[in-house]
Amino acid sequence: MSQAPSEQDVYHLDKARVRASFDRAANTYDAAAVMQKLVREEMLSRLDLVSMQPTSILDAGCGTGHASQALMQKYPKSQVVSLDLAMGMLHKSQSTNTSLIQRIKQTLGVNKQHFLCADIEQLPLADASLDMVWSNLAIQWCNDLDAAFTHIHRVLRHEGLLTFSTLGPDTLKELRAASSVDGEHVHVSRFIDMHDIGDALVRAGFAAPVLDVEHITLTYNDVMAVMRDLKAIGAHNAADGRSRGLQGRGFLKQIAEHYERFRKDGKLPATFEVIYGHAWKPAARPKTKIDLEAGFAPVTFHAKK
Repeated sequence: MSQAPSEQDVYHLDKARVRASFDRAANTYDAAAVMQKLVREEMLSRLDLVSMQPTSILDAGCGTGHASQALMQKYPKSQVVSLDLAMGMLHKSQSTNTSLIQRIKQTLGVNKQHFLCADIEQLPLADASLDMVWSNLAIQWCNDLDAAFTHIHRVLRHEGLLTFSTLGPDTLKELRAASSVDGEHVHVSRFIDMHDIGDALVRAGFAAPVLDVEHITLTYNDVMAVMRDLKAIGAHNAADGRSRGLQGRGFLKQIAEHYERFRKDGKLPATFEVIYGHAWKPAARPKTKIDLEAGFAPVTFHAKK
């Protein structure tokens, strides 16, 4: 689903605010990123089923660099480009991986990690320059998913792999419901449905995408703890339709009161709908008459219980 900016789109993201939020969160991110770590480990385990040895990998939305580190260790012959919108995250990623980079450089005599501050929607990389694009919980910060997938398809070589995770519409559903007491402003980002993501992959030219979904629920003592964790990982409200002024204690009290109805076994839940996907850039071949007439590819969806 294309999400081009428009004056009417209150969910359109202010990228300058997104960048600033993640810059500020670089030093607090790891301590609060419990869910992100779980998803990263799940994505890495899925690569065990993929028969390939990439020599060039893009970590799109690298954050503090733990996935880049794991990919360098998993694929010792690969060069990893660690990309993030926020320079603060890139500096943190570099410090996270300093010892590994130096060890590899001493052993192999080459630099295995490169850093790039850029937007996934406008990748400044050469066509057909990568074997794999990895992205863990980053593409939900894109305004135009079609643009992001088109750029990723462009920079992949034929038979290259895109593997990613992102967030679906049930994410933070409790906070969304509790903050609906203020119907004039956006308080929780819009997240794209798995089926729309599959359609966008096909439009970008990927072959037979496979997607599945799981729900991860974190629990907290109070609603302020939920908000502190979101702030610590840089997940500020960056929608154009957000309130531009300070919202007082009365509003926060209302959110806390409305959130209480979700309390179970003494804890408040925060739900995250995690969508996993992978897709291949097909091998180059002449288009047949059937290809030209069909103009689409199948998408496989799996619902995780």
